Amino acid sequence: MMRQYNRKNWFFLVFAALAMFSITPQILSAQNAQTAPPATPQIAVLGVIAPATSCEELAKADISGTVGAKAHITSAERVPHGSPAPYCRVTGFIEPMVKFEVRLPLNTWTQRFVQTGCGGLCGNLSIHLGNDEGCYPAQHGELALASTDMGHTGGMDGQFGEKDYQLRIDFAYRGVHVTTLAAKALIHQFYGQDARYSYFSGCSDGGREALMEAQRYPQDFNGIAAGAPAMNFTTQNTFYHGWNALKNTGVDGKPILTADKLPILYQAALEACDAIDGLKDGLISDPFSCHFDPSVVECKMGTNQEGCLTHAQVETARAIYQGAHDAEGDRLVLSGPLPGSELAWAGVYVPQPGNDRIMSAMISTGTLKNLAYEKNPPPGYTLQDLEFTPALFEATTKLHALYDATDPQLTPFAKAGGKLILWHGLADPHISPLNTIAYYEALNKTMGAKEVQQFARTYLFPGGYHCGGGEGPFSFDVMSVLMAWVEKGTAPHALVASHQVDGPRGPIAGTSQSMPQAALPLGRGTPDIDIAARGTAPTVDRMRPVYPYPLTAKYTGTGSIDDAKNFIVGPPISVPSSQLTWLGSAFFTHHPMVWCVGQGARMNCTSKP
Repeated sequence: MMRQYNRKNWFFLVFAALAMFSITPQILSAQNAQTAPPATPQIAVLGVIAPATSCEELAKADISGTVGAKAHITSAERVPHGSPAPYCRVTGFIEPMVKFEVRLPLNTWTQRFVQTGCGGLCGNLSIHLGNDEGCYPAQHGELALASTDMGHTGGMDGQFGEKDYQLRIDFAYRGVHVTTLAAKALIHQFYGQDARYSYFSGCSDGGREALMEAQRYPQDFNGIAAGAPAMNFTTQNTFYHGWNALKNTGVDGKPILTADKLPILYQAALEACDAIDGLKDGLISDPFSCHFDPSVVECKMGTNQEGCLTHAQVETARAIYQGAHDAEGDRLVLSGPLPGSELAWAGVYVPQPGNDRIMSAMISTGTLKNLAYEKNPPPGYTLQDLEFTPALFEATTKLHALYDATDPQLTPFAKAGGKLILWHGLADPHISPLNTIAYYEALNKTMGAKEVQQFARTYLFPGGYHCGGGEGPFSFDVMSVLMAWVEKGTAPHALVASHQVDGPRGPIAGTSQSMPQAALPLGRGTPDIDIAARGTAPTVDRMRPVYPYPLTAKYTGTGSIDDAKNFIVGPPISVPSSQLTWLGSAFFTHHPMVWCVGQGARMNCTSKP
């Protein structure tokens, strides 16, 4: 049975109504960007496909041949009251232990498949499709969905990689790919046909997974959305977090810079850099031109120290901005966090009030002890053993080709018709947006700007934190935009993003009513909680267009600065090449892929073009 959308006017009215309540971004054509109001991106009209077999029959499915490894189905059950529509939930694992979940709509599948990424070091199995609130197929249960735990269980300690190196490989790239093959095989068996379009969406490590798919498996997905990608995994989870944790730890083992001082630092950064873009609006839209000196908030002799920072705190902040570097000043990471991100440092390398725990110390210690090196350090290794030297940089990045997703040669993906949208919050405390900029610049250098324009876009959101939340408009619908590009050839120009008064302000966004923010895995992003479940639509206080990098949004000079229609295309951002130069610059060049097989605490790897 197939259902066609034959009431086209009603279809678009529904889209408009959804946009009013969810206030997610729309797309503007390049030709009309300066005058036309936002218009909902048009996606393909696809019929509903009914299942060709029962959900329960999938428990007997043999998909090992398609996956290329022994696959086990552990359950197949109907979820009759699933939100937003009933679905068949299939779980299983691919040897050695890559768990997966696939959700197959029972009555509403319109031939699209979306796989979602995982955050942090993963180790848990859940499906969260974020940045989709204005996407009709997502909001009405029309998508087949899948995700994976990436082949292990556990948190940020990386212990899964201590003795079984195959689990490292599954985390690096294999787990996501075999899950894709399993999901596509189950879709074919359940509906009697393949998905018409396949998409991947992820943020943080999910963004790394997204780029890994485009680079290693260009045929897997038609469209990929990669948010705040942790593409430089080997340096991000070692030198970046390790530096910040150590610089904010005093000789007494306690934090130097505390959360109560972050608003002071943030306000000073705003005062110094807010107006660089020509508009003082409480956002730093061009942090690359910002030269903020934190010494302006250093306490003066005899003054009340509640409204200022001690000399030690100023030096700590200065070191965090600078990012990890060696004694000669050569950078071991692309960048530290940018000005405007200060409020989001809390809970990452600055502990939350009443807590001395620093997340960055956990991230870096676990990676260094169990994942970073082919031969793990001795059991007594601590974060204090981390040295910021070129020699250790070289040793720590020997597995770069395994974990990192920085190859800018995406010609196979582009030739397959793939479309890529990169996005990043400019106030991200976890991963500097300069990583995403460096990758996009490398794409242009490697493939040519004209070719890149045919399949890739990058969006930078002023005031946006890590994967969601922040002081700036950072709620947007990337899925509709990606679908419109893949299915109708409508290349995206301006995205209109919103900021919610009662929305999340922390570095990890989108907590549900039943899950505290601290419980969310790093980089999870915004769970897909539909409006009906929330009760009422969030209150929006600001909307802005965000144009493809390097373009900016410029205020017209009239009307509210919180209304997107009062902005036009502004001058391009200029990022000095010196800001993109570091010891890992060569990572952003085309290199052979490393393919590995684990045998206990060993890996056998081969390089192939």
